[in-house]
Amino acid sequence: MIIALWAAPRSRSTALFRSMVEHGGLLALHEPFCNISDYGSTTVGSREVHTHAELIAAIRELSATRTVYFKDTTDLRYDAVLADREFLAEARHTFLIRRPDEIAASFYALKPDMVCSDIGLEGLYEMYQAVLAAGGQTPVVLDAADVVDAPAEMLREYCDRVGIAYRASATTWSSGERVEWAQSARWHKGVSESTGFTATSTTYADTVDNNEKLAAFSKHHEPFYELLAANRLVR
Repeated sequence: MIIALWAAPRSRSTALFRSMVEHGGLLALHEPFCNISDYGSTTVGSREVHTHAELIAAIRELSATRTVYFKDTTDLRYDAVLADREFLAEARHTFLIRRPDEIAASFYALKPDMVCSDIGLEGLYEMYQAVLAAGGQTPVVLDAADVVDAPAEMLREYCDRVGIAYRASATTWSSGERVEWAQSARWHKGVSESTGFTATSTTYADTVDNNEKLAAFSKHHEPFYELLAANRLVR
């Protein structure tokens, strides 16, 4: 089986990925499509691949004998995925959202030259619609706020929907960096220092309240957030 987690950036997706690593029994891939776009290659099992088409083929091959779980963010657009109707239909696609104003402040703190598409919710909605158009199963949508509020409940429901066993032990993990995100470690500092799903109280100098660019970015993505949130898992 192939399980895909498509996520808006800064949505605690690496924490959910970390949980799936802790789950065990899954071949967990961290941002393989993004790695190819940003760094030119990624490793799948023992194999290095250099294009998104090669990556899809490698994932398919490995999924014949084990469950492959990958997470990626939609601040980038993956044309090869959107064009591959078979892959869109055969994988179990799941989505993680977060309020666009929260994404904007968090993303800007790490990348002040960000652009509107970096919020990722428009790209996330495009992927969601592509899965439906290809005849795939109705995607599972999680809201990061719900996962933080009730991790055990939300993960139990999530695992049930995607067809894997729920393991309570996967709601916590040992802190520390992981080799899976070594190339982009500065983006994952929070989860590297964490031991579970926790709400953060980070204060940002720039927010939608005092930065016109962030306010405009957030406003553009708000409708896509609302459309996805209308289909999210609820407690």
